[in-house]
Amino acid sequence: MRNYSGTSQRVAVDEREDETSVHDDLVVISNRQPYRHRYDDDGDVVTDRPVGGLTAGLDPVVQRVDGTWVAWGDGDADAETVDENDCVRVPPDDPAYTLRRVWLDEEAVEGYYYGFSNRVLWPLSHGLVGTMEYRDEHWQQYREVNETFAEAVAERAGERSLVWFQDYHFALAPRHVRERVDGPTLMQFWHIPWPDWDTFRTCPAREAILHGLLANDLLSFHIPRYCENFLDCVAGCFEDATVDEQTGEIHRDGETTRVRAFPMGVDVDRIEREAAACTEAEWAEFTAAIGVDPEATLSVGVDRLDYTKGIPERLAALERFFEEHPEWRGELTHVQKLSESRSRIPAYGDVADRVAEAIERVNGRFGTDDWQPVVRLDSHLSAHQLYGLYRNADIALVSPVRDGMNLVAKEYVAAQTADPGVLLLGELAGAQKELGEFALPVEPYDTAGFADRIGEALTMSERERRERMANLRAAVAANDIEHWMDDIFGEAREVRRTRGR
Repeated sequence: MRNYSGTSQRVAVDEREDETSVHDDLVVISNRQPYRHRYDDDGDVVTDRPVGGLTAGLDPVVQRVDGTWVAWGDGDADAETVDENDCVRVPPDDPAYTLRRVWLDEEAVEGYYYGFSNRVLWPLSHGLVGTMEYRDEHWQQYREVNETFAEAVAERAGERSLVWFQDYHFALAPRHVRERVDGPTLMQFWHIPWPDWDTFRTCPAREAILHGLLANDLLSFHIPRYCENFLDCVAGCFEDATVDEQTGEIHRDGETTRVRAFPMGVDVDRIEREAAACTEAEWAEFTAAIGVDPEATLSVGVDRLDYTKGIPERLAALERFFEEHPEWRGELTHVQKLSESRSRIPAYGDVADRVAEAIERVNGRFGTDDWQPVVRLDSHLSAHQLYGLYRNADIALVSPVRDGMNLVAKEYVAAQTADPGVLLLGELAGAQKELGEFALPVEPYDTAGFADRIGEALTMSERERRERMANLRAAVAANDIEHWMDDIFGEAREVRRTRGR
């Protein structure tokens, strides 16, 4: 049995090396920036701050070590706030690190982001070859933007730097940095699945993508299966690569890349605080605003409008459930929070249309003057509202057709501080490996089976609900975002020791 899991034990703070030995000159690279400057309605410059996910989790780490964050400056007031080197100190109220902004014109964004990143790498990584749209001009823009980011990194990085690339937008940048800067430790986290070789070999740029990623000293994925797939792809693509399946290491052209699995967590303490801060009065006001009875049985789904999230399949299961269980009509309401995503890509427009049609159909079939089975939310929710919704939801439907991890599942569990609900979790979500034993598994395309699981969740005994949720909460708390980062930086420290850096 191959084991690609990284560090599994947290190290007490007083037993660690000086933190700077782990994070020396930390440089983080992401597509989206942690702080965004824009003009408000009065023409004043305001700052959008990280509210969740990766940026919120990494922000305090970069603050602690006064590092550098390199990201695309997409705010309309971003250029006004930077210095002559395109840098600004953040956070604005207590500057602690440097944000280096990279400027991308519309053509670059179209090709690099909406083109190659999200019409080639995204569908391929999720096993959806038929959705891939490869264009030479998009590939050229992706190459150029990766080189632009690498040049920005090279301005800030040195021999002792720890350079951390985030996600699939930067498959080529590590190689460019390696060619420009001597000695830094390079690592990358690929936040989405990695496909098998038969899928990935359909990518016309497969050799260049793998060559770029192998410039990293440490390459990380959420779960071991993605590590296995990556090693198989390297072995299939490069005859001159030595792939050690037991150690999870790749040797090629005098370089060694260590491949490890680190399942990402969430900020459990913050989510619990925000969920608890949603008072009964606030909850009543929120439910009244969205047209839901505050005492109703609630189901919740929170997703980007993405074809990998399984939203039409989920709505089909709800429709089947209401067909077979008329006693739940008027009793169960599914609140579906949606965020627009990459609508300029036709496949995303198609899924948005399918979701809208499905909601209209279900509500048209079963809704009454006083009740709608599906309530759609498109507006922004505050942290109190979102985590309050999680806390009060009796069931959560997290049913992607494929997902690298899916942090919504973990956020729902972390927010379950009151009467415990039930998590229904898709079998192809990365979170299934950690949470699958105590969540109810669902197969998104099995409409009848999915509907049966909804019924099982709604009629589950209080004792079983409490037992399942207690185990889920223990798993989520044990592998929170701090644990995730501790493990990754611990592995980076080990890489440095091994290579004498």
